[in-house]
Amino acid sequence: MERYLKNKKILVTGGSKGIGKSIVDFLLVNGATVAIHYNRNEASLKNTIEKFPYKAIPFQFNLENINSIPSFMENVIQKMGYLDVLVNNAGIAISSDITGPDNDWINTWNKTMDVNLNATGFLCKKAIQHFLSMKKGGKIINISSRAAFRGDTENYMDYAASKAGMVALARSIARAFGKRGIVAFTIAPGFVQTEMAQQFFNQYGKETALDQIALNNLTNPEDIAPFVGFLASGLADHATGGTFDINAGSYVH
Repeated sequence: MERYLKNKKILVTGGSKGIGKSIVDFLLVNGATVAIHYNRNEASLKNTIEKFPYKAIPFQFNLENINSIPSFMENVIQKMGYLDVLVNNAGIAISSDITGPDNDWINTWNKTMDVNLNATGFLCKKAIQHFLSMKKGGKIINISSRAAFRGDTENYMDYAASKAGMVALARSIARAFGKRGIVAFTIAPGFVQTEMAQQFFNQYGKETALDQIALNNLTNPEDIAPFVGFLASGLADHATGGTFDINAGSYVH
């Protein structure tokens, strides 16, 4: 994979922990230069930045600040020189009780949409504009969820809806911009052993997750990262618009 990722310049959102951190590490090990977006957890990037000086470049930004995304992307592109790939990995999942106060429910809905879908859409817009201006094409990889296809529990309807939007977004980009060298993909994980999934485990129990999968073990972030590298490498461009299930056989569409 190093042969194909060497010298690629890639932005990974939510790159300081969980799936994003594994993606970042895989890309760096295989020669890419990575712009690592994070919100608050820069300390977890210390070892990565020290191990890959000049290759691992951190960028702090709160994706809820939708209107500031153009300046964020401008800063990333200025420091990186250009981008070849955008990986939209950052996301949130907040349990929201439908029997609770309306204000709490709609606030959670809006926050989830802002981070998971609205920010992703705006990042895609700016990345597409950059790719077109460079006239060398580009790749967009959205980390969605099996919830986009099979739905989720009543407390995570907003999460499922936001992830479904990411799928339609990638497919639309693939159809609209393929002839101009831009490809787009979706990866749909299921339960992954991350800090974000722990909230679900605490609420419903880990056995609930294990009962839903076809394998003996839950998916780890390291199981997803190589596939992102493969899509970023350029070896799978004719799969543009495709969705790839990495969820231990718990949902295959």
